[in-house]
Amino acid sequence: MENGKKIAVYCSASYTIDPEYNRVARDFVRAAVADGFTIVSGGTVKGTMGEIAAEIEACGGRHIGVLPNFMTELVYPSMTEVHWTATMAERKTLLREGTCAVVALPGGIGTLDEVIETYTLKKLGKYDGKVLALNHKGFYEPLKSLLDHYVREEMLEPEIRDSFLFADTVEELIAFLKEA
Repeated sequence: MENGKKIAVYCSASYTIDPEYNRVARDFVRAAVADGFTIVSGGTVKGTMGEIAAEIEACGGRHIGVLPNFMTELVYPSMTEVHWTATMAERKTLLREGTCAVVALPGGIGTLDEVIETYTLKKLGKYDGKVLALNHKGFYEPLKSLLDHYVREEMLEPEIRDSFLFADTVEELIAFLKEA
């Protein structure tokens, strides 16, 4: 049963990552769909994006894909909705539009770009949702350390630092989402 809330999921497009990251991504999708969340993602067949798309489909969840026009050949074939954009910048904006949270699963530089842009918008008061990362196997420890360094150097306010939430487990991540 849908709860009316949408979450944007940022994740890897790589086929060569540790399969454990894809397993935990599927676990997360099952839990999020069971709690009624609509998932908005990059919508491609590649890497973890493809894995979560297949899992959303298998669970009967609602999935909105957002892709730039130059990725037409990569679109996952059976999403609830697909939205096309002219640029990657437009894609990032549309991914988070109307969401109660963004979730960064373990991913590469594109995932980092998406979550940091959203976090910056949150700091500026332009994004009201939660900013979350699944810190499975300590994947986001370097980012946590960097943010803590910014606080120590007075480049980031402690309350802003505290608004980026890191979950070590799917259960903890879902608990954060239920508060969104």
